[in-house]
Amino acid sequence: MSEKIERLKTLIIGSGPAGYTAAIYAARADLKPVMYTGMEPGGQLTTTTEVDNFPGYPEGIDGPTMMVQLQQQAERFGTEVRIGMVTAVDFSDKVGGIHKVTVDDSKVIEAETVIISTGATAKYLGLPSEERLKGGGVSACAVCDGFFYKKQDVAIVGAGDTAAEEASYLANICNKVTMLVRKDHMRASKAMQHRVNSLPNIEVLYNTEVDEVLGEQVVEGLRMVNNQTGAKEDIAITGLFIAIGHKPNTDIFKGKLEMDETGYLITKGKSTKTSVPGVFASGDVQDKEYRQAVTAAGTGCMAALDAERYLATIETEAEVAS
Repeated sequence: MSEKIERLKTLIIGSGPAGYTAAIYAARADLKPVMYTGMEPGGQLTTTTEVDNFPGYPEGIDGPTMMVQLQQQAERFGTEVRIGMVTAVDFSDKVGGIHKVTVDDSKVIEAETVIISTGATAKYLGLPSEERLKGGGVSACAVCDGFFYKKQDVAIVGAGDTAAEEASYLANICNKVTMLVRKDHMRASKAMQHRVNSLPNIEVLYNTEVDEVLGEQVVEGLRMVNNQTGAKEDIAITGLFIAIGHKPNTDIFKGKLEMDETGYLITKGKSTKTSVPGVFASGDVQDKEYRQAVTAAGTGCMAALDAERYLATIETEAEVAS
């Protein structure tokens, strides 16, 4: 363990739209933020080929380029971006307390405020063909990428409310949506099931799973298997959407911060304040409803403002006390 301990005003854990936006605002507020990117610098958008729904890009932009530009903007205002993984935290439960964070199991950092932007990881099926075609027609976000498959045939995997909502969204813009449900029933609410069943261009296939995604560079089809009979069938599609859930990247915060039953960090009211003073959460790590780049960026802004106001309050109280 390193003996030298670094002291910071603001530490940002995780990159992506939330982390970089927090960094931009924190740096402009002279909080001298330091960011640790984690194992996937740029977050989920680095696996997205085209971003067409972020304001300010009339021609669209590819995800990796957007993340590079956000990093450059954050660095222009003085953010120090470091490659590294936060492996342990020791948060103080006192207002004005100092939070200790360990990076890569060796370096210890003390921070007056911490902004968590570690995001969430989409769950995939784990098929080699699926992994190969990520960004080439395999997506975990229909709202993000569905536009590119307008008037085409697509498929979606999932049985919950999110899958039903995304299937309904796709049905409004695509020619046909084939919905694969692993069991003999859907987990979605009755209202969402009724919506799916009311749309004529959605075909729901029960007891059906993906055997292989077809295509070399882009998705060209899908080989499905009935898990009751073993029968296989190929269909022609250009897009495959996986809607089987997300896992928030919050394992290191278990027992340290208040979470919901699925591991998302709980924030207070309309703020980004967590259950610990001086620790704030932004982006998908605390948002399981919207999960969009623009909403993540918005909460990143909020987290930096919350951190700035928190520090100002601590300083004012210290001046009064002296």
